[in-house]
Amino acid sequence: MEWSYQSAEALAAALRAGEVTSVELTDEAIARIERDDREINAICVPDFDRARAAALRADQARARGEDGPLLGIPVTVKESYNMAGLPTTWGMPAYRDYVPAEDAVQVSRLKANGAVILGKTNVPLMLRDLQSFNEIYGTTNNPWDHTRTSGGSSGGSAAALAAGFGPLSIGSDIGGSLRTPAHFCGIYSHKPTLGLAATRGMVPPPTPALPTEHDLAVVGPMARTARDLTLLLDVMAGPDPLTFGIAYDVALPPARHERPADFRVLVLDEHPMIATGSAVRAALDRVTDALIAAGARVERHSPLLPDLTEAATLYTQLLVSNVSASIPEDDYEKMRAAAAELPKDDRASGAAWLRGAAFSHADWLRANNRRELHRQGWRQLFSEFDVVICPITPTPAFPHDTTVDLRERSIDIDGIEYPFGDQLAWAGLATMPGLPSTAIPAGRSPEGLPVGVQLIGPMFEDRTPLRLAELLEQRIGGFEVPK
Repeated sequence: MEWSYQSAEALAAALRAGEVTSVELTDEAIARIERDDREINAICVPDFDRARAAALRADQARARGEDGPLLGIPVTVKESYNMAGLPTTWGMPAYRDYVPAEDAVQVSRLKANGAVILGKTNVPLMLRDLQSFNEIYGTTNNPWDHTRTSGGSSGGSAAALAAGFGPLSIGSDIGGSLRTPAHFCGIYSHKPTLGLAATRGMVPPPTPALPTEHDLAVVGPMARTARDLTLLLDVMAGPDPLTFGIAYDVALPPARHERPADFRVLVLDEHPMIATGSAVRAALDRVTDALIAAGARVERHSPLLPDLTEAATLYTQLLVSNVSASIPEDDYEKMRAAAAELPKDDRASGAAWLRGAAFSHADWLRANNRRELHRQGWRQLFSEFDVVICPITPTPAFPHDTTVDLRERSIDIDGIEYPFGDQLAWAGLATMPGLPSTAIPAGRSPEGLPVGVQLIGPMFEDRTPLRLAELLEQRIGGFEVPK
């Protein structure tokens, strides 16, 4: 039997039943990578010798009667996570030889739960793109169409999953970096509630791996089934033991409902900042029709929805102020001067980027206060709805574009060009307030490309969108092997 496209849940059952060994699963995964990854370029840092040794240890542990949620399961890890003995570069040539001495906390959790790590997956430079290419490792191709991007910044992980290189991977998300690759490659991912999963060790080199809180950014699971997302999230969830002194389990509330008929759903297909392409609209309609047929209450509008334009502007300012904190002082002063010259009534996306880059601490605090008002608005909305369903990006995977300056790029939406960065408005809808969001496959475009949507849930109620993802998988189907 070939195991490459089996779920982690199915592989765990087969391992427990003695139908296969971890060494066999690992050898099959490695053989598949060696055969197919020349065309995909998903696994940028293989770690096959240590993977085989870990698989052998897993089989020995199982023979002693031990078990665990990931015991013996082959997985991959985004390149941006520190792994002792392997390079962590974030795609920066200056750090191609940087090797951390300590595992990131999430890598440690994978190992503690018995996972077999096959290697690290490709990323864009500094994780700042919706596609995955850099000077060190080159470009990751979409398994569905090698001329198109697999997404970013967790594009290597999404491509690895779609290509059958293990059933699970871990990524990160600040601008859709878990959700966009899932959407482009036809897999599942989950952006957890902000702060739910510890991020220590997911830092650019040579930054010390400290238990600091990262605004907007999260780490999360990627898989080929909805149930596997929950399996991996349960391993990843929990605070950093360096902060709390001990590690303890996080008791997330159960999903609000178990049956699709009980869900109250708000579907959004329009954003004032950017158009929605026809392929994504069709995917949203497919999900909507399935929910209505199952008896769910589905609405297209609500006066409780926070203002989408203000939300997008606020997200942009918080995101860019986060990034600009690391730029040289001279460049920062130039941006401050340029921002001061902007007309007060300039509300274009470029103005929001520049103002955010020039934020003072007082500016950030004021923006953070506005964010809290939005969070309150979402709490009110989620008293009437359980999940909000909307696009991840306006289109399926786009052709590779290695233009370095994102401000020079555009995105083609049904024949009309839009500024490339404006499509982040949909990702920011969940990111800015810190809400959980599950990306699910929702069919294919007329060209045969995967199309996904995101299910946004209430803060710290991650199991609600995850459960709806599972129910939708049963009704509309899920991952398909690329053809």
